[in-house]
Amino acid sequence: MDLIIVELTASFILLWFPSGCSEDSLDRLLPPVSTGLSPRKRTTSQCKSEPPLLRTSKRTIYTAGRPPWYNEHGTQSKEAFVIGLCGGSASGKTTVARKIIEALDVPWVVLLSMDSFYKVLTPEQQALAASNDYNFDHPDAFDFGLLVHILRKLKQGKSVKIPVYDFTTHGRQKEWKTVYGASVIIFEGIMSFADKELLKLLDMKIFVDTDSDIRLVRRLRRDITERGRDIEGVIKQYNKFVKPAFEQYIEPTMRLADIVVPRGLYVFVCGSQFVHSDILDYCYGYRAALASAHQAQPLPQTLSVLESTPQVRGMHTIIRNKETSRDEFIFYSKRLMRLLIEHALSFLPSQPHVVQTPQGQDYEGRTFHGKRITGVSILRAGETMEPALRAVCKDVRIGKILIQTNQDTGEPELHYLRLPKDISEDYVILMDCTVSTGAAAMMAVRVLLDHDVQEDKILLLSLLMAEMGVHSVAYAFPQVKIITTAVDKKVNDVFHIIPGIGNFGDRYFGTDAPQDWSDEETDEPSY
Repeated sequence: MDLIIVELTASFILLWFPSGCSEDSLDRLLPPVSTGLSPRKRTTSQCKSEPPLLRTSKRTIYTAGRPPWYNEHGTQSKEAFVIGLCGGSASGKTTVARKIIEALDVPWVVLLSMDSFYKVLTPEQQALAASNDYNFDHPDAFDFGLLVHILRKLKQGKSVKIPVYDFTTHGRQKEWKTVYGASVIIFEGIMSFADKELLKLLDMKIFVDTDSDIRLVRRLRRDITERGRDIEGVIKQYNKFVKPAFEQYIEPTMRLADIVVPRGLYVFVCGSQFVHSDILDYCYGYRAALASAHQAQPLPQTLSVLESTPQVRGMHTIIRNKETSRDEFIFYSKRLMRLLIEHALSFLPSQPHVVQTPQGQDYEGRTFHGKRITGVSILRAGETMEPALRAVCKDVRIGKILIQTNQDTGEPELHYLRLPKDISEDYVILMDCTVSTGAAAMMAVRVLLDHDVQEDKILLLSLLMAEMGVHSVAYAFPQVKIITTAVDKKVNDVFHIIPGIGNFGDRYFGTDAPQDWSDEETDEPSY
């Protein structure tokens, strides 16, 4: 791609700050400074990304999201599009990143800062940092190995744990932050273009070129008011390290940029068509692809359907009847859930175990062969199955996932996630009351896999499934055990199971279903 100067590019709308109202008036940007030292504040590399969302006039953009777009194979359709932002210290990279996020108008974005990847300092380096004699603006100050590893996983759509760097202690906090991949990843830092392996991961490179006087003023304001440093120390560090590092390591990388944001300009709208079209390609046709896949195929061997006894069929008759009252619907749904859970537990691994009876005799029985069982409900309908699981599994841990359907695209999107710690070691019972296309179930399984849960340790439970959903999940995740009380053959043009059960969540909770409801629950949680 040729170098693009933003002010000459028709596909960008720019906002010009004239000299009368710009940051050229340097004095008014300097913070008030007392004769004593400012109190030190605890600031971290993650403070500017909390909370993990950005509200615009049009929508809420999730900056710690993950991609909802997986194909019928259960893999991400495309790798995330990574935009690299480079520029000197306090050049306005984060501001430009936020403008790009707003302009792209996609709901799932990850904003990754290079500040998170400073190396942990040794005691000797700590002493140098305390006297402003440690060079934080040298490539050796960054952990490029960890950075490349994490960015590569994010680009593949996987979840990662990102270190939280504390600028007051010059070390990493104990708790790292979990971040999920997204359709777009914006990576910003002073050395964004300084590593060859890192450059290979960037799909677009933007250099923010800001006047050095403005950058110095911004750095003074930030380091004094936010990081508790004095003017002399900031200026000493700037002259000794920041300015020479910019001239030696940062400014020369401007030639690598695809786009340069020149002095005096901020990107107001970034409307690059090829970026936007690449992103939109993720979004559409997902459920249509699922609907056309695996037609006329026999049901998979990983499927287990509860035996259709007169009792089971009788309960289905009641809950499928549109005339059934809410009280009866809840009562018989709970009975069916209990039978389903009991049936599912028979697929967990067990081992021989001998106990002694009160009569002093040995009894050769069996016991669960595993570390733990964790239940994960797909909100909101899936949480109605939690009481049945708790009734038969003592001290079971519970996690929750909220997946909603985007009303514009018809695609599933992950909006909320809470999973127990160390879930990777558990057998997971994933619960949703109805599964039509399998889109929401596939996303939920994908989330569990991203948290290192083994595929063969996942059991998907549902009261009712469509054949399409069974095939989609089984094809994408052939080791996941699928367990249900009934399978209906058809799904209509709007993905309702036929003959079906209606909107389970609305019938259970007594709420009204919208006209475009889906069998796969997409409403807000009930709590």
